Amino acid sequence: MDISYLQKKKLPDAPGVYFFLGKNKKIIYIGKATSLKDRVKSYFSKDLLVSRSPLIVQMVDEAKTIDFREASSVLEALLLEADLIKKFKPVYNTKEKDDKSFNCVVITDEDFPQILTIRKKEIDFSKLEAKSQKLKAIFGPFPSGSQLKEALKIVRKIFPYRDEKCKPNSKRGCFNFSIGLCPGTCIGAVDKKTYAKTIKQIELFLSGNIKSLVKTLEKEMNSLAKVKKFEEAKKIRDKIYALQHINDISLIKSDISSLITLNSSSSFRIESYDIAHMSGKDMVGVMTVVNDGEADKSQYKKFNIKTVTSSNDTGALKEVLERRFNHPEWQFPNLIVVDGGIAQLNIVKSVIARLPAPEAGLGNGGQENSGMNIPVVSVVKNDRHKPKGLLGDEEFAKKYKKEILLANSESHRFAIGFHKKVRGRNFLV
Repeated sequence: MDISYLQKKKLPDAPGVYFFLGKNKKIIYIGKATSLKDRVKSYFSKDLLVSRSPLIVQMVDEAKTIDFREASSVLEALLLEADLIKKFKPVYNTKEKDDKSFNCVVITDEDFPQILTIRKKEIDFSKLEAKSQKLKAIFGPFPSGSQLKEALKIVRKIFPYRDEKCKPNSKRGCFNFSIGLCPGTCIGAVDKKTYAKTIKQIELFLSGNIKSLVKTLEKEMNSLAKVKKFEEAKKIRDKIYALQHINDISLIKSDISSLITLNSSSSFRIESYDIAHMSGKDMVGVMTVVNDGEADKSQYKKFNIKTVTSSNDTGALKEVLERRFNHPEWQFPNLIVVDGGIAQLNIVKSVIARLPAPEAGLGNGGQENSGMNIPVVSVVKNDRHKPKGLLGDEEFAKKYKKEILLANSESHRFAIGFHKKVRGRNFLV
């Protein structure tokens, strides 16, 4: 295979796993990459003989085609690589390194399973045993011990688990329980069924099925929200948010120590609301979102007003806000913007004042609140419906004036468009 083939193959500048395929499209090598485009390109450099082993040079020469699988993060690429090498056993991965000394992650087969790191050579795969312990599942081997160590730090922050230092039903909690990395199996704080659910989620994570894991968690969270178990739903939302905001710094770099940070958030979220109707008919409401100064249209929401039948803008706004905060899975705003004056400002404050305080940092930009104390700004308009002033939190109004006006403009545009569509549909009926 030569560089001309690669030039025709459009590889994304994104993390993922790449495959070199030989005759009959058989996978002969699997690798992970921070950038699929740059990583695969490196195999066709002029100094390949110097930078890579003769075995890899032979592999590139033998390969007929290249394929890839994009990942949502470098962490997911790391997990996918280990899972796919174990599944397909590519000949050049086996030849390149002796993987018997590589670490595997194992889950023990007991009422409250442990998550352990064990070298492959210490595992009896035929009996699913290691160090006289029965095993429920094995993940890996992982070529990089340092990368695996960092990956497990992330797993444990999101899904606290038991290790060999935690003895079930002890009188005292283990050290990891005291710092939030053990769910309390040591003191009976978690039952077998609940802990089994956590283990299943960890299995999905370690298999590289992070998207499937998020979908599973979203389904569970929505079920809890429907039966008004909001505190439990918030905990699930926190896990989802953490999974979606894993920030890879330099996880994949040969022979270099890696670092992974869990990014609770660097973003500032503004939610803006507006109501649209024609003399009280076909009344609708909308929510628009501005994240770090940019409109995030993927998070816009539409609401058909159900409880208000007259020209009551504040009543409609109250309904929209109450319905919005019945979704604890949605990230909480750092600032709320509304169109109107004192009446609109006060109705927002009254709604959020009655809401339960969120847990510190949950979908709240890492910002701790004492109660639901979200700042609110209203945009006052002139006769031509152009902004003439801001009311509410003066500090935020001054600091984020540009972002506030953008959010307000977007909510007005979005509300008018939605109202026209609803009105046209109802007119046809």
